[in-house]
Amino acid sequence: MKRIFNFLLVLTLACVMALCSVACDNGGTNDTDAGEVDTATGNTIVKIMFHVDEKSTEGQAYKKRIEAFNTAYKDRKIKASATYKARTVGAAGYETELLNNQVEGTLADIVTFDAPNTAAYADSELLYDITSLIPQDVQNDFYSLNTYKGKLYGLPIQESSAGFFYNKKIFRELGIDVSAYTVDNPWTFDQFKDVCGRLKNAGVTPVDMRIDATKDETATYLLYPFIYAAGGEFTSPDGYTATGYFNSAATADGFGFIKSLIDAGYTSYKIGVTDFFDGRVGMYLSSGWTIPDLDNKYKAVFASREDWGLLPYPKSVNAASATGSWSFGITNNHHSDKSAAKELLLWLTSAESSEAITTATGMIPARKAVNTDYEAGSPEYTLLKQLETSGRQRPVTVAYPTFSTCFNQVIAALGTGNVMELLNTQASTLQREMDNLKG
Repeated sequence: MKRIFNFLLVLTLACVMALCSVACDNGGTNDTDAGEVDTATGNTIVKIMFHVDEKSTEGQAYKKRIEAFNTAYKDRKIKASATYKARTVGAAGYETELLNNQVEGTLADIVTFDAPNTAAYADSELLYDITSLIPQDVQNDFYSLNTYKGKLYGLPIQESSAGFFYNKKIFRELGIDVSAYTVDNPWTFDQFKDVCGRLKNAGVTPVDMRIDATKDETATYLLYPFIYAAGGEFTSPDGYTATGYFNSAATADGFGFIKSLIDAGYTSYKIGVTDFFDGRVGMYLSSGWTIPDLDNKYKAVFASREDWGLLPYPKSVNAASATGSWSFGITNNHHSDKSAAKELLLWLTSAESSEAITTATGMIPARKAVNTDYEAGSPEYTLLKQLETSGRQRPVTVAYPTFSTCFNQVIAALGTGNVMELLNTQASTLQREMDNLKG
């Protein structure tokens, strides 16, 4: 029996080698330290995975930059091969795919990842330490970097900020003047509620706070600044303590403000995804990605920028606004030579790429070298100015995925729950995960 097994094993290996030989003869690939090499062309293949649909506006912008890279690096025998894994079930679905790839040993050479996950991905060794690969002058040209424990793990695709898009036509008809509320002079929580009250009294749904967007990172990204604005915090500075931070009185004040909007009927979980764009809602909390939509779609309601505007986040104790976006990182996959991956990373995060991608997405360029001479008072100006003056990142913690889940669970239950009871429950859950990761 043993001889038969050995014979079958040898026969199987022979067949595999024969198949490999045929594959190589027909333009197959060999795996090297730097990446797969196409035996027909001699190109080192650098694989990259994007988090968007290839046919989307953002996906098409990435595709054009990949094509430009392949043209520029043809003589250097480096070729990028892109895979697009759209977040059809939210960011969590894409993140699960990344973790599965890590376990399976099939990580692409470069991946896109959401900036708040830097600590978790670096700690789990999904991301490669690129500190020594990126020249200091290049690092200095970014508004922000993806760092963990003093080391660099990624470079931003674009920067982000958010605010309240509002229907100027409705505001004009109701005589609501918000022109004094700027980044340099943000409105207060009370002034925000006063505007909401006037809209509601006129029969208009005041604001879509996106409290229904808790299946992915959207609600967390758009709503966490209210807690900072109220003087709250989510974790200790080292990212390993949630108790006393996530459930502090100040943090409760921030969540309490959001709850007060729900209780007063100023926002709800049942606002339709297009209600603002159809003219049924006065304000809409969103990021720069909404600018291209308002400029190019929904012309029946928003014929021009005379019909819509953007207001900054309101403040309480502090001014705070959302920031942090998706980034590129080199992975800790089985290719130990990262030189080819480095070339693609630098290309995709260059000033030229940053400008091309943000022109398509409406976001803020990640590179300072890109011209951002926006007209004062324009939506782009407001987002950039807010980023520079009050932008505050989400908590840096290896337990970030759990934090985001806990945050979303609080938001989802705010309509009927007691704020402090919700925070105590989720603080305990988050603390347990932090203790496990620290231990």
